[in-house]
Amino acid sequence: MFSEGDGYEQFMGRWSRLLAPLFVDFAQVGAGDVVLDVGSGTGSLSLAVADVTSAQVTGIEPSETFVRYAQTRSQRVRFHVGDAMALPFPDDTFDRTLSMLVLNFVPDSAAALDQMIRVTRPGGAVAAAVWDYGEGMGMLRMFWDEAVALNPDAEPRDERHMPLCSRGALTDLWRTHGLRDVDEQPLTIEMAFTSFDDYWQPFLHGQGPAGGYVSSLSEFDRRALQSKLRQRSASGSPSHARAWAVRGTVA
Repeated sequence: MFSEGDGYEQFMGRWSRLLAPLFVDFAQVGAGDVVLDVGSGTGSLSLAVADVTSAQVTGIEPSETFVRYAQTRSQRVRFHVGDAMALPFPDDTFDRTLSMLVLNFVPDSAAALDQMIRVTRPGGAVAAAVWDYGEGMGMLRMFWDEAVALNPDAEPRDERHMPLCSRGALTDLWRTHGLRDVDEQPLTIEMAFTSFDDYWQPFLHGQGPAGGYVSSLSEFDRRALQSKLRQRSASGSPSHARAWAVRGTVA
């Protein structure tokens, strides 16, 4: 039976799986660390941490569906339903608190960061990564360029307007919240689509802002967008994706 978790995996999960090992390395997760994955989704980051280290990993995610899906992928990681803005853990619990491709979707990212800092021990690290939706996420950049060309009213929904997704935005937030030794770096991955359908079909599952936009279209408008994207992709499939990653030390 096809689930919401399956839809996410086909759409963005495959990108997350490629990015996760780079982010684990950037976050400097070490053997024996106690790690929290905030907004763990279908589990890509948590599983990457568990795969490359002996760290003890906990994932927390607001979607019960995603938590159930993630738990089927590993028994080594504990996944819980919970809110990034009200983490249900005591102070100073974790050595590393991580959040990958989530913080820009949290209604109050500052409150979420406060919580991440609170549950991280002094001297521990808090790290996050978000896609560069404006310039660095080719798959979505092509989508929104064509969507807005067909319907200018869609422009406010373009993910380039997402918060925290440009160079320096995460650094500013980390420094404002008193984190030390702040470092921000681009993390880049490549993916080759096997066909146009491999690119297009995941949009039909309604995942994320782009999938939600496709779901809102009439059949006529959806086919028009599909045709435009097919024409544009004939010159080469979009495979480049860049995320901005930040890491800071808790005082």
